[in-house]
Formats: sequence, structure tokens, C-alpha cells
Amino acid sequence: MQTIRVDTPSARYEVYAGSGLLATLAPRIERAGIIFGGRLPRRVFVLTSPEIWALWGETFSQSFAQSPIALFLPSGEKHKTLASVEKLARQMIVAGADRGSLLIAFGGGIVGDVGGFLAAIFMRGIPYVQVPTTFLAQVDSSVGGKTGVNLPEGKNLVGSFHHPLAVFADIGVLGTLSGRELRAGLMESVKAGIIRDRALVRFMEENFEAILARDPKALEKVIAASIRMKAGVVNRDERESGLRMILNFGHTLGHAIEQVTRYKVLLHGEAVGWGMVAALHIAHLRGTITASQADRLENLIHLYGPLPALKLNAAKLVAATGADKKNIGGVRRFVLPVGIGDAGVVEDVSANELLDAAKYMLAQTAPDRAPNRTVERKAR
Repeated sequence: MQTIRVDTPSARYEVYAGSGLLATLAPRIERAGIIFGGRLPRRVFVLTSPEIWALWGETFSQSFAQSPIALFLPSGEKHKTLASVEKLARQMIVAGADRGSLLIAFGGGIVGDVGGFLAAIFMRGIPYVQVPTTFLAQVDSSVGGKTGVNLPEGKNLVGSFHHPLAVFADIGVLGTLSGRELRAGLMESVKAGIIRDRALVRFMEENFEAILARDPKALEKVIAASIRMKAGVVNRDERESGLRMILNFGHTLGHAIEQVTRYKVLLHGEAVGWGMVAALHIAHLRGTITASQADRLENLIHLYGPLPALKLNAAKLVAATGADKKNIGGVRRFVLPVGIGDAGVVEDVSANELLDAAKYMLAQTAPDRAPNRTVERKAR
């Protein structure tokens, strides 16, 4: 098992990544829950989806002397709303929740985001634990304290920073993920390597067969490296005032794709994958990466594909970036790689550059498109 420390000005906790964590969850939470004096509180709630609970509910509950009170959030971005949070909060009140209760978010990224936000605002804040069940949630959304829900105008526009007591990423639950979900989640690890970990890029290039075959050792290495990268960034910039913005690499156009398609076409990681392709194009044209580096990184993205084809309007995608949370005072902030394993935030990416990048990205989505990207880049 890998243990990674998150140590920010407002919170200190451990992220545990390994196998067999789910069956021993209660005693692990007790050891992590200093706030409870080393024992579980009287009321423990678990927020999950019906599908996850059907698969893993029995294993989850077996280490608890008294089974947690289950709350259910249906799957899908359309349920990541303020209305869902209100409904869940009212269910907790009816079940006797108070400020001494504990909430466990047991599911994918949507469950984690909603559960964290619910914990942040319920009676002005109660403790919670993250138990992510998807690869994407394990390597990204469960770590760092970001919580929130969507508005019709954009993704994660209402939320708060609220860190968990601990995160338990059990690799064993990934066995029930579809191949598509696994590949989508791996896009966040590709992102982690591009922006902060050159060694992770190389490992994912050289071991893609073992990773996609779900070899436990290979997965544990990728998960731990991704979490360690994010924890290091969060430790230095908890509230996203500077460095932490690099974690949004690929997310500007990625979120725009999700919004324009109403969250019905692509998984989040797939949208980020296409967003990274577009960002690499801008980085190459600006000279922050070379043509060969752009090719290498774009090929790594496609190595963990295939990414679904898109039929979208480039101008509409650019317009949808106007609601991006990184934008401040009308200034568009954009994350670009600087070589491999480093990235920075720029504030002068123009609408024309974004439009060009969106057109380039959409050209690559055609199912019969298999360009020699090196030749195309050098010819530009």
C-alpha cells in the first residue's frame, strides 16, 4: 500500500492507495479520525450510487459494527446539482444527522464532488471521508479538497474547499470498471505526467499494455504517482491562487466540450483528453514545446484511447469557455506545457488561438483520420 501525505495550511491527511482497503474500512477510518477520539461517531452516512452499492455495499459494510445509513445519488452529471444537495441534506436531517455525524463519499467523481460539498455546507460543515471507486476519482477528484456542483451555465460553478479526513483508494474495485471508464480515468494520469512528472510519462509509454490489462503493480504505480503529484501541488497552493491552476491542463476546452454536448456524449476524462490535444497544439505554435514533444505527448493521449469522435462547431466551443472558472476580470487563463513534466499559466491566449486549436482538435476526431502529426506540425 502507498501512503501519500496532503499537508496544507488548513488540513493534514493521508491518501492510501492499495488493495483490500474496503474490507477493513471502519478501523482505518477510526485511526484516521482524530476528531472523533479514535472511534466512529454515532451517525455515519454513506453517499453512493445504486450501481456501486449493489456491487460493493456488502464488502463496504462488513467492517462496521453498525451499517452506515445509505444515501443514494443517481449516476450522471445531470444529478450533480444544488437540487440534489438539498434533497440529500433533508434526508440526513430526517435520519438524525447532526454536527457530530460523518459522511463517507463512496463512488466516482460525481459522488465525491457532491458528497464533499454536502459535507462542507451541512450544519456549516461536518467531517467526511473519500472512498473513490473509479480510476479518475482515485487519481484526481478525491484529493485536494475541491467540492461542488454544476449550473446550467457551466461545470463546478458552485462549490467550496473542504478537505476529507482521509482518502482510501482501493485498487480492487477497479476490476468492475468498463474499459472505456478506465481509459478515460487514465487521461488524468497522462495529464499529471505532462504537467509535473516526466518519469510518469515515460512509465505510461513503456507499460501501457500492463496498465490497460489492469496489472495491480502497474496500476498502483500510476495511481500513487498521480496522487503524489497532485498532493505536492495542493500542498504549495491550496486555494488555486497560482500553481494549482496547472491541474486544469486540458480542462478549458474539455469542460466546454462537456457543456456543449450537455454531458451526454463523452466521459469527463475523454473530454479532458481532447482538451489536452488542443492545448498541445497551442503550446507547439507558441514554441513552449517542440514539434517532436507535441507529437510524443499527443501520441501518448491516443495510446490510451480511442477518444470518441466529435461533430461540433469550433466557434461554439470557444464561446463556451467564457464561463471557465480560471477566468478572472475578463482575462482568459490557460494552462500550457513547458517541455515535458512542466507547465505554466498564461493570460494572453486569444480567441483566434483557441478557435484554431479547437479546429485542429476537431479535425483529429474524424474516425478515418490518421495523420502523420510530425509532418503536419512541421508544415505549419
